[in-house]
Amino acid sequence: MDQAQKQEWYGQVVSLCVSKAEEFALLGYDNVAPEDVWECVTNGYKEMPPIHQLVNDILSLKTNKYMNYLMIQMYKNS
Repeated sequence: MDQAQKQEWYGQVVSLCVSKAEEFALLGYDNVAPEDVWECVTNGYKEMPPIHQLVNDILSLKTNKYMNYLMIQMYKNS
């Protein structure tokens, strides 16, 4: 996936990522940044999906999926 295209799409949905990070903060996950939400959602994509699917994936992201993503990233980085 092209990084320039990925950044362009992020610019379009950054407000949704901010909203999801704030939602996680209300649930007690204080250290979640909008960029973390974006990386979690786009991690599994080989190419960028249609915008409506991307929006749906951001808005339907659950804390369980996010925590699983973090654990996998920790294992990859160690």
